[in-house]
Amino acid sequence: MSGFSAGDASKEAQSPLWESGTLRLLTFNLQVGIQTSAYHHYLTRSWQHFLPHPRRVKRLDVMGEVLGKFDVVGLQEVDGGSFRSSRINQVEYLAAQAGFPHHFQQLNRNLGRIAQHSNGLLSKLTPSRIEEHRLPGTLPGRGAIHVRFGNGPDALHIFVAHLALSHRGRVRQLNYLSDIIAPLRHVVVMGDLNCTPEQLHAHERFSASLPLHPVKPLLSYPSWQPRRALDHILLSQTLEAADVSVLDHLFSDHLPVAVELPLPAACLRSLEAAHHQVPLT
Repeated sequence: MSGFSAGDASKEAQSPLWESGTLRLLTFNLQVGIQTSAYHHYLTRSWQHFLPHPRRVKRLDVMGEVLGKFDVVGLQEVDGGSFRSSRINQVEYLAAQAGFPHHFQQLNRNLGRIAQHSNGLLSKLTPSRIEEHRLPGTLPGRGAIHVRFGNGPDALHIFVAHLALSHRGRVRQLNYLSDIIAPLRHVVVMGDLNCTPEQLHAHERFSASLPLHPVKPLLSYPSWQPRRALDHILLSQTLEAADVSVLDHLFSDHLPVAVELPLPAACLRSLEAAHHQVPLT
């Protein structure tokens, strides 16, 4: 449970969920705050993966204005506070800037003072439980965050994941996630999955455990001329999105993907009951 920070639970009233019954979700690979708008930037700006940039904090401030419009945000390629990010924990910083009382950082690849490769979770709702998973693969350094809102069979389970680039690695990671998801009822998987909807459908075990919704392809990569749907918010059969969209370019080479998710009545009651309990510490 290391990396979880709980703020003032009373701030959860800022979320319109309790009035509308609709949860606003966002997933975003922010590429540690690097501005990328052309393929040649991968070469000319590659140094920013190791060295600080004076405008990186200003970019985080712009991101924070957008992220604050959502209830739960999954982040990939965030830095946990190393030299390249000017010692700023980007998950913690964005939570403060965007008004999220709860945040969680999962450190996946620790390069010491040089880089702290992480996933992140921002939430305006109090999580009932958070688990982190080290995903299998040909190379170490990929992970998933599993957060549960509410209790019992109608709790909402959200997974934030960043999968491998290699096909072999992704297959092993999807197998791993499938085993966890299979017994759960209300499930969201979101993140940079590094594969297209067709590749996800072709994975029988994962498709069986989580029928893929929304089916509308959302082109998110590369951000300056989107051609591939690599960033996803996937829903179990019990959930149906009211709106799905790709947001405007926010510096990264990936575009943010957003979903408005009306919750089933039983699921909403489970979240409301947990809302009035003592916050997770």
